[in-house]
Amino acid sequence: MNLIEQFIDLEELSQFHFLLEIALILVAVKIAGHLSKKIGQPAVFGELLVGVILGPSLLGWVQQSDMLRDLAEIGVILLMFLAGLETDVNEFKRTAYGSTLTAVGGVVLPLLAGFGIGLLFGYNYSTSIFLGTVLVATSVSISVQTLRELGKLQSKEGVTILGAAVLDDILGIITLSIVVGFVASDEGSGSVAGILFLLVKIIVFFLITILLGRTLLPRLFRAVSGLLTTEVVLTFGIVTALAFAYFAEMLGMAGIVGSYFAGLMLSLSNYREELFEKVETISFSFFVPIFFVSIGVTAQVQNFTMEILYFIVILTLVAVLTKLIGGGLGAKLAGFNWRSSTIIGAGMVARGEVGLIVATIGLQKGLIDQNLFTAAVIIVLVTTLVTPPALKAAIGRRQAEPSKN
Repeated sequence: MNLIEQFIDLEELSQFHFLLEIALILVAVKIAGHLSKKIGQPAVFGELLVGVILGPSLLGWVQQSDMLRDLAEIGVILLMFLAGLETDVNEFKRTAYGSTLTAVGGVVLPLLAGFGIGLLFGYNYSTSIFLGTVLVATSVSISVQTLRELGKLQSKEGVTILGAAVLDDILGIITLSIVVGFVASDEGSGSVAGILFLLVKIIVFFLITILLGRTLLPRLFRAVSGLLTTEVVLTFGIVTALAFAYFAEMLGMAGIVGSYFAGLMLSLSNYREELFEKVETISFSFFVPIFFVSIGVTAQVQNFTMEILYFIVILTLVAVLTKLIGGGLGAKLAGFNWRSSTIIGAGMVARGEVGLIVATIGLQKGLIDQNLFTAAVIIVLVTTLVTPPALKAAIGRRQAEPSKN
């Protein structure tokens, strides 16, 4: 041991342990994705399980850290930027009605059901309404990756899911802001004036985003494309995604909404194909795998009572069914057939990073305790893990019997 220490400074080496963690994550994600496809499931299904296996819940080889969280945040921002670049705007417009009804159904039913389950298990009104709010959040990133792998992201159902998830996120943020504002004692942001101010900020975000996207961005990219340096279009594409994400966060919205709309605006430019190809290579070789693993690493299951476990099982079932039914019925009311409605409902099930963000806010504000926070994380994980095979099954059924739409 002394001989080893003469050649290697173990204390100094520990500072670079993150390099080994990242290498382990990248290798494990690719192997898990391959095995997942071997058994007929999308690669994302295995990639998500890797986080659970490597994280504190099982092996404990990878721990949550600020670096992992930051890299994961970049991963999901780039993933949503790619989704925006890949979105057909004309198809998006055609599905606006269906997206709206799907989003409303996917918000109202989970919110009411979560609130009811909370009261049934003896939690107070504040905690119960917050549990409903956790169930409202939809993470489209998991559905996006699954739809992309199955070649259905640009289908009518895929675009409807994307539109509904964006609207769903906005409605969820409004709901969260109202709940936190009225329950939390700080800042008094729950006043009517505070809520109206939040709505104004959301409107301002979309107005400025559309204005910049249609006027400034095309000129900016034409100007920088002539710079005598390497990969300038790619660099400014990533800068745009990060800047729009920051702008969304600044106005009280989720960063993924900003990055998605950055991609959506640039999808109308002549740089769409170049940006998509190069951002995809960077994202899926490094940042996106770390994002998927970080979801599983977040869960830490320990010292649960039977009552909490029972509560988790019930709330997880409610979380899956209310999105599936609520989103599906909204799509059905919009004119989709039952098979297409099932695909759309399944695509709205995952909570992912949005649900984790909401749960974290609840813990910070004192709306839930550590047990309920971990329960929320497990619910987020299960709904996220359920989504890829559910979409795979629903789309498989649809391919067997084509839609009449």
